[in-house]
Amino acid sequence: MPDFNHAYIGNLVIQAQSGSGEAFAELYATTFNHIYNYSRHYLRDDYMAQDAVQETYISALKNINNLKDPSLFIAWLNQICFHVCYDMTRKNRPDTISSELMELILDDTPEHNPDENYEDKEEIDAVKRAVQSLPFLEQQVIVMRFYNEMKLEDIAAALSCSRSSIKRYINSGKKLLAKKLRKEGGQS
Repeated sequence: MPDFNHAYIGNLVIQAQSGSGEAFAELYATTFNHIYNYSRHYLRDDYMAQDAVQETYISALKNINNLKDPSLFIAWLNQICFHVCYDMTRKNRPDTISSELMELILDDTPEHNPDENYEDKEEIDAVKRAVQSLPFLEQQVIVMRFYNEMKLEDIAAALSCSRSSIKRYINSGKKLLAKKLRKEGGQS
């Protein structure tokens, strides 16, 4: 992640919460490249990334008064951007889950046949709910890897972290997904 001056950004957030358009413009200028690069890596399309950035900042402007801790602006903005990108991707591919994800999640439950379950809308919906309930970073990584079919290096670049961290998030996300799906399916 770029080196942001969180105290400076927190001060700008306080000013923006008081109605300063100049402060929000400075927040935009300070964080734009980071948000655009994230969107571009996630969506893999320049035009969609530009739309995602626009939606992210519109949402941030509308909801800036809901941010309780101004020093967390960057993390909050990242979450907004992730949800915007996720929604854009979901609209373009509403019912797709990679067969690789289904196999990885369901391979240790013998009564499941991943090929049959891939076609089963209830199973797809259960996986979507489980993915949405994951902790934020695991959710991002699972969506990028298995829904968007991004390479580990691209995910690492988008999230500004190491490839090994991405692998760790994928593994913990898969374990949590398997646990949630077994629980939802009535298994222990």
